[in-house]
Amino acid sequence: MRILISGASVAGPALAYWLTRYGFAVTVVERAPALRKTGGHAVDLFRPAMSIVEKMGVLDQVVAKRTGVEWLTMHREGESRPVELELRRVMSAVSDRHVEIMRDDLSEIFYDATRHDVDYVFGDSIASISDDGEVTFDSGRKDVFDLVIGADGLHSNVRRLVFGPESRFTTWIGAYLAVVSVPQHLGLEGRIESVAGIGRMAGVGRARHMDDARAVFLFRTPEQLDYHYRDVPRQKELLRERFQGMGRQVPRLLEELDRTPAFYFDSITQLHLDSWSRGRVTLVGDAGYCPGPAVGGSTSLAVVGAYVLAGELAAYGGDHTRAFPAYEAEIGDYVRRSRTFAVNAAKRIVPGTRFDLWALTGLVRLINHLPVALTTAASKISSKGVRLHDSIALKDYDSTPWPRSFSASS
Repeated sequence: MRILISGASVAGPALAYWLTRYGFAVTVVERAPALRKTGGHAVDLFRPAMSIVEKMGVLDQVVAKRTGVEWLTMHREGESRPVELELRRVMSAVSDRHVEIMRDDLSEIFYDATRHDVDYVFGDSIASISDDGEVTFDSGRKDVFDLVIGADGLHSNVRRLVFGPESRFTTWIGAYLAVVSVPQHLGLEGRIESVAGIGRMAGVGRARHMDDARAVFLFRTPEQLDYHYRDVPRQKELLRERFQGMGRQVPRLLEELDRTPAFYFDSITQLHLDSWSRGRVTLVGDAGYCPGPAVGGSTSLAVVGAYVLAGELAAYGGDHTRAFPAYEAEIGDYVRRSRTFAVNAAKRIVPGTRFDLWALTGLVRLINHLPVALTTAASKISSKGVRLHDSIALKDYDSTPWPRSFSASS
């Protein structure tokens, strides 16, 4: 049985791993000419995703590439005295098992785990998908697949082709995120330096194994900004406008915009689809149910989604008419709770008022002085709050008596 996956970032290669393990023949098509290796931005893997990574046999590689960032120094705009936060205290409250890793490092690990068993096609993209599985590519090539899966992110090409315009499914939750690769000049290994103001926050940190650093900008606006998601010059202009006049290291970080080798800018937007499957096509990760970049745990959700989708396809012998609904039912509650969590997180991370800013820095001081055991115990009272990413129970698909009605050659 032949399956085509669009997207070779995180969800795509993770899904390809499990599908090939279960006997499917997998092709991954990626618009970029090669695997992205610019570092990306930091993402989080929580306990369920870490369990999946361990099942994949790449736990050691993931742990070896963890960012190693342990401290946050936060300056409040207009104040000279910073507050310090040991990040271990926060993450122990969020998850029993957690790793922060650069997104592109994770993508490369998943790719290396699959490249000998999966047909990767770079520098091409899907142009059309017919109901009977015939796919036409931008290169003009045509092929037929039993299933097509969009793992191509928030601005998914597969979703656009099959479900319609992106605007029909997106909900902006009030903020924007930018990530800029900058030279390492502050001696920041293991630490993030940040400055927070009303409606905006900027920080810079460095993963321990990287030669450069990453500057992260988060900001609110009363209304959505007017720009195209591929118009990088306009995005840089908007970023400069929003952070004009912010002190400390921010002017120096903004100076790097015209020199940076890696730049990311996007709205913090959620996707709301009643179903992310149609016919022989389904979506996984941000392409189907992005809860919001940087605030919703979307990378962990994508890894879990890939594992569940492949497992359900194996459990139903490749019958997508049963496997796709089972996949959606299995992670649907997790998706919905991630959306709620992301909305609340976006409000707290970027203070909207002077009181919110004061409350944020006050909370940082409080957490840093509480015993780790106390914050962890308090967080476990309800899985609907900060520990939602640890709350999903994974099926053991390895013990599923699969109806092997398919084969890699069928």
